Amino acid sequence: MRRVAITGIGVISPLGNSAEAAFEAARGGHSGVRLMDAPFTPRLVAPIAAIAEFDGAGHFDPLKLRMMDRVSQFAVVAAKQALADAHTEWAQLDRSRVGVFVGTGMGGTLSNDDGYKTLYAEGSDRIKPFTVLAGMHNAPAAWIGLELGLIGPNLTYSTACSSSAVAIGEAWLRVASGALDLAVTGGSEAPLSFGSMKAWEALHTVANVDADAPATSCKPFSKNRSGMVLGEGSAMLVLEAWDSAVARGAVIQGELLGYGLTTDADHLTRPSVAGQAAAMSAALQSAGLEATAIEAINAHGTGTLANDAVETAAIKAVFGVRAYQVPISATKAMHGHLLGAAGALECALSLIAMQHHVLLPTLHLRSPDPECDLDYVPNTARSQVPVRVMLSNSFAFGGTNAVLVLGAGHKP
Repeated sequence: MRRVAITGIGVISPLGNSAEAAFEAARGGHSGVRLMDAPFTPRLVAPIAAIAEFDGAGHFDPLKLRMMDRVSQFAVVAAKQALADAHTEWAQLDRSRVGVFVGTGMGGTLSNDDGYKTLYAEGSDRIKPFTVLAGMHNAPAAWIGLELGLIGPNLTYSTACSSSAVAIGEAWLRVASGALDLAVTGGSEAPLSFGSMKAWEALHTVANVDADAPATSCKPFSKNRSGMVLGEGSAMLVLEAWDSAVARGAVIQGELLGYGLTTDADHLTRPSVAGQAAAMSAALQSAGLEATAIEAINAHGTGTLANDAVETAAIKAVFGVRAYQVPISATKAMHGHLLGAAGALECALSLIAMQHHVLLPTLHLRSPDPECDLDYVPNTARSQVPVRVMLSNSFAFGGTNAVLVLGAGHKP
């Protein structure tokens, strides 16, 4: 297996529309969570979300915009950012050996929701002609391939909230094995439609709105946590063989060292300590590392009662008493839960944090939960903390657990 370098990062998110902007906002403890201002807002129980300030009209012509859901717009722009960041040498690339691996949990839900509204609420017998093309789950990956002329494998993964971590892990396997020279990989999600938000409310997983400070509504690992806040956006990475990256003088943003993938096969929505612990252990085995090598963890940390307690117990199961010495960051309080894109965004933020020797904060953690008693880097980022190897956890409804092992790169 070849070493795999991460040479480019692109981000569209509620914290900013570049990787560095999103990182600086996260380091400063800023939140992209806010009250929504949409026609359907009065009908929501919890009218809050983490919204990306993004206008596709600045990136695509009107015809493409008619064909592209917001989820695909995010993905293409983030992918182009990542490739520009990697300073990809297109003239020297065999584009049949460049793959696209994208995760999304809900695909083009805005386009599908709009079609249902036209049919059922408005009573029309005609919907937009590009509804299928905009709404299909593989549209983000397909558009990346179209826009960049990439004719290698083009794959979409939909494993709910672990989708993009799975996509990154599967891309790593292809590059590490020598099957591909380069991969564009990550995730994209745009779930802030009326139908989607009502569906998530029906599951009772959405946070109660903090009336005095809506931006603080998501409180991972806190005793008074009440759920997650939906977010939107995309994060994309460029993976390439380490030797090739070094030979062309690329700035190495980080290294993907390992990947663990397990399935709970226990319950559709209830997380499993055994399943999550098995994924972390599998990731370590894949990387050829012992648990003692891990110096920090990016937690899945959704802010739900069940997830945070189970993830804490799973970390203890893998790390034993050392779990209390490993700092853990949960950033969803700032950027919301991007569902299928969450793993990619958190991976991107973690990589940049490692470059800057920063541990990102877990915001709004002021009421400790006795069940969640580890070091979650509460409320304020920590500086001057070198981290060479960390885990990034992504767990999902359906029981698909994906864990990435990240190695430090070189600060630009």
